[in-house]
Amino acid sequence: MAAETFTGTRIIELDIEGMTCASCVARVERKLGKLDGVEASVNLPLESAQVTVPDSITDQQIIDTVTATGYSARLKAAPGTGEGGGLRPEDDPAVDGLDDDDRPASAAAAALRPRLLLAAVLTLPVVIISMVPAAQFPHWGWVALALSLPVVSWAAWPFHRAAAVNARHLASTMDTLVSIGVSAAFLFSAWQLFVDPALTEHAGMDMSAHALYFEVAAVVTTFLLLGRYLEASAKQRAGNALRALLNLGAKEAIVLRNGIETRIAADQLQPGDVFIVRPGEKIPTDGYVIEGQSAVDTSLITGESLPVEVGVDDTVIGATINTNGRLLVKATRVGSETTLAQMGRLVSQAQSGKAPIARLADRISSVFVPVVLGIAAVTFASWFFATADPQSSFTAAVAVLVIACPCALGLATPTALLTGTGRGAQLGILIKGPQVLEDTRTVDTIVLDKTGTVTSGQLSVSAVQSFTSTTGEEILALAGAVEAASEHPIAHAIARAAKANAPLLPVTAFDSAPGGGVRGTVDGRRVVAGRAGWLEDNGITPAADNYTALRSQEEAGATVIWVGIDGEPEGIISLTDTVKEGSAAAIGRLKALGLRPVLLTGDNASVAAAVAAQVGIPAEDVMAGVLPEGKVEAVRRLQAGGAIMAMAGDGVNDAAALAQADLGIAMGSGTDVAIAAADLTVMGSDLGQVADAIELSRRTLATIKTNLFWAFFYNAVGIPVAALGLLNPMIAGAAMAASSVLVVSNSLRLRRFTGQKRTGTPIVAARTPVR
Repeated sequence: MAAETFTGTRIIELDIEGMTCASCVARVERKLGKLDGVEASVNLPLESAQVTVPDSITDQQIIDTVTATGYSARLKAAPGTGEGGGLRPEDDPAVDGLDDDDRPASAAAAALRPRLLLAAVLTLPVVIISMVPAAQFPHWGWVALALSLPVVSWAAWPFHRAAAVNARHLASTMDTLVSIGVSAAFLFSAWQLFVDPALTEHAGMDMSAHALYFEVAAVVTTFLLLGRYLEASAKQRAGNALRALLNLGAKEAIVLRNGIETRIAADQLQPGDVFIVRPGEKIPTDGYVIEGQSAVDTSLITGESLPVEVGVDDTVIGATINTNGRLLVKATRVGSETTLAQMGRLVSQAQSGKAPIARLADRISSVFVPVVLGIAAVTFASWFFATADPQSSFTAAVAVLVIACPCALGLATPTALLTGTGRGAQLGILIKGPQVLEDTRTVDTIVLDKTGTVTSGQLSVSAVQSFTSTTGEEILALAGAVEAASEHPIAHAIARAAKANAPLLPVTAFDSAPGGGVRGTVDGRRVVAGRAGWLEDNGITPAADNYTALRSQEEAGATVIWVGIDGEPEGIISLTDTVKEGSAAAIGRLKALGLRPVLLTGDNASVAAAVAAQVGIPAEDVMAGVLPEGKVEAVRRLQAGGAIMAMAGDGVNDAAALAQADLGIAMGSGTDVAIAAADLTVMGSDLGQVADAIELSRRTLATIKTNLFWAFFYNAVGIPVAALGLLNPMIAGAAMAASSVLVVSNSLRLRRFTGQKRTGTPIVAARTPVR
């Protein structure tokens, strides 16, 4: 599936089968990286790769390169199509359970279950008769051999097969260590038994009295299978968020063609199709309302709980739910172009990438296995030279092989990234890539665009002041009637406020001047509304005390409109852009996260100061009167002063500034411009989601660091202890399996992240349809 296209290059996504550890990941990346112009990022839990490929190299060449490395690959199918390109490996029941990427991880775990159960059932008696003298009987060694043989052969076969495949390519992975360790313990024990059949002739032998390690081979296999089984189950849970996201879309749509309702599959919709959405149904794709009015539950996409009121010309997003009214919607974006598909693509790309901190683990894992094999050989030789005791030498060497398996290293980063980005998607937060996690840790200043970010972006009438005996209600009714004929946002706000009190009166002789105002006749009275200059053009001159009232309102942060009636100045209407509910609390959270909030706006200083005072931003951190083209320069000035910048804006006229910032955060409905320019996209309009996004990103990064610390610590301590002969191979196997499970479990804690519970205000749908 071609996910994205650049000049001269493209990005393809692959499913890769057979990878089991960080060494596998490093091998695939290294092999692909040897092709000119190719860059690859391989994800172990997802068993996938995102590859940047120049046009001179075909997809098949990429697939062949992965195959030559010892793994199977095919092009990833587009979500929902069930189709994919590339090579399709033959089904092999022998490896059923470890590397079947076609099935969900839960099926992989189910396939591992019979191997694990067999190993557990047969290992228990082997351990008892090998380690408990009272349970032994004459020639018990042959019984231990017979019981452990199925464990180290069939149950452990996936490890042996993976080791053999890699050996054919002169490579080694974690499975190499497991296979050698298990096989060495079993074969050494079998050889001892065949050389000396009387070795277990007597019952009640102490462990130190024999050199049989059947229980070691069986227990290590069982523990490693248990660890792999738990990993597979955890991967499935970690990936649930993305799978749930991609499955949110409606499966069917009712289209209206030639006046006839026809039910079709949602993926058959085309741009321009008109479809019907009844109450309780999901909206099948992105579009805009051409008939009807309803409230739409957008929580699945935006993470906000309150429904959005929509009417004619309002945009709607696919996968959201129509709660009450019947809507007629015209499709604008379908298939891979929908908001839902873009979200899925962003999350998938983020999960396939690597945080810079993860590169250290990759570099270590690429040389780790050969080094461990060398350490095991040196351990055996050193012990044998010092003690001439093959039993203790062998035990120490096997313990080194088992304890060193770098499972935890390979899982440390991708499982945390998988869980964190998936949880973010559920909350309406899209993290563009792993680098963003590092950026959220370093930013210390966040610039907030006022309109649409801190405030609602919609003006509303806050006061009506009369200069004569005419009441404020009369002034608003007359002005609203005239303004209703205008398309200006201020006119809409005044008309909306007037209509809330009483039905609008009819208007005749309507006229308007761009940037000036409107005029018309309402109920026999000549009404003029607009700027002072527009009133003067119509022969109306406000008095000095009228201007005093005007300035008082403007200093309070209001936009003021003059209203003249029958040639006289009758009053003023004040409008304000209301601060969103929750903005003050969100800014408090940003401060608690160590960020200095800066308010950026094109409004005048008095308006900006009024808004800043309401949300708790100091006056010195307000940048007012900044035009759209000046926002980039404002960000640059702050950066020049030493600030590491984040910026939150609506992602449309703020796109250049979002790109200039060290961390760009786009708010809104996930437009193409927002996705292209921002590092983080929050699908809702609640500023609290910005704080959630930064907090979740930082928590994900902290989880990755914790995972890597324990993975490194485990190997750094375990290998020397094993080499010194202080670690039994069985304990080493249990510890190795436990380390992987610990790392995955730690990552899964991110699924419980909820951010701060918000009640917020509903999202206001855009009034500009995409046609």
